[in-house]
Amino acid sequence: MHAIPGDPFIGERVIPEEVLRSLYAYYGLDQPLWKQYLIYLQGLFHGDLGTSIVYPGRTITECIKEGFPISARLGAQALLISIPSGILLGTIASLKRNKWQDTLSMLISTLGVSVPNFVLSSCLQYIFCVKLHLLPVARWDSFEHTILPTLALAALPTAFIARLTRSNMVEVLQQDYILTAKAKGLPLFRIAIRHGLRNALLPVIAYLGPIASQILTGSFMIERIFAIPGLGQWMILSIHGRDYPMILGLATFFCTLLLVATFLVDIAYAFLDPRVRVFSKKEFA
Repeated sequence: MHAIPGDPFIGERVIPEEVLRSLYAYYGLDQPLWKQYLIYLQGLFHGDLGTSIVYPGRTITECIKEGFPISARLGAQALLISIPSGILLGTIASLKRNKWQDTLSMLISTLGVSVPNFVLSSCLQYIFCVKLHLLPVARWDSFEHTILPTLALAALPTAFIARLTRSNMVEVLQQDYILTAKAKGLPLFRIAIRHGLRNALLPVIAYLGPIASQILTGSFMIERIFAIPGLGQWMILSIHGRDYPMILGLATFFCTLLLVATFLVDIAYAFLDPRVRVFSKKEFA
């Protein structure tokens, strides 16, 4: 951010040179970058993410406490839609391989991957708000305000989960134990749900770690388009305003969530796949 042209204090305003020097000294921006970094790390180890430059008197922790519940609610709703929808589409496509159900499911997933979320958000606003007058255009006041951003945020993970589920389910359905179950006369749908789906979902679980952290922190563009006061909008405003402490604090928070989500995914593997175990030193020896 320091390499990008711009300044957190100089915009359309004309600030005297003496005032600028005082501001730089107050926020420690007159120090070399390596020293600023060490000072920031020292505060980070004590749980201090810093104070905003653009919004004086507001700490980064306060902004996260204010914005994260909103982004987390939006992300949780998107996950509740994308996970079952993606698994359902992928399962149907694998069971009806090379049929119209497969083609339709993959068409939907391809559109979900290909269409950018800001384009999809604008299309949803135009259809459901401008033309049909069914839902509000933006803001964050009631459940109705969450429907369109939730759908826009859930589109991409739904498409990825559907494609992953289909490809893995097709491979699993060709395994020997599945063929044996078919030979015994068991229905294909029952075989897929009881025996195939669990193994097919392992790569999907691995994908859920990073995507869950991204969704729970909110999409920057979607929150901006729908005027949602979540973490994504805070990040965009801080980048526009060159608010260095805010950018560092939010980036640290995002990385922490990503690490936690990835760790939880690794734990979930042990429950889903009996081949993945945690051995003690004695057992390993």
